Amino acid sequence: MKNLTVILFLFFLLLGFSNYSYAASGVGTVTSGGGGTTTVTSGGGKTTVSLPDPLSKDGKTHYTVPQLIARVIQAVLGIVGSLALLMFIFGGLTWMTSAGSPDKVTKGKNILIWTSIGMLIIFTSYTLVKYVLKVVTGT
Repeated sequence: MKNLTVILFLFFLLLGFSNYSYAASGVGTVTSGGGGTTTVTSGGGKTTVSLPDPLSKDGKTHYTVPQLIARVIQAVLGIVGSLALLMFIFGGLTWMTSAGSPDKVTKGKNILIWTSIGMLIIFTSYTLVKYVLKVVTGT
């Protein structure tokens, strides 16, 4: 096992140095411009490659860090809210299909009660996060 680790380390070390040797030999040059464009010169030809910025709104305007965090928090709260809705439906179905069994009725009621409390917490936290991020980002 130790020999395999050493061999893999040397392999990846040599692989890393091979990339540097191509760049140093002058085979091609890469220059990065603004707006997500990169110019690649190879041999005698010049190729411009344009890659969109995944963090931009419309390709020109960039999200700030608080705006990016706000989008992530809103997405997570949306997923959690969807899960709470599914639990609400599951609790209702458990209660409806209990067939008079007191244990199943209690289980269904408890699911509905705790899911309602959870949804209240989710909606409150969503509102608070939206307000705080509105104050912080100014949007």
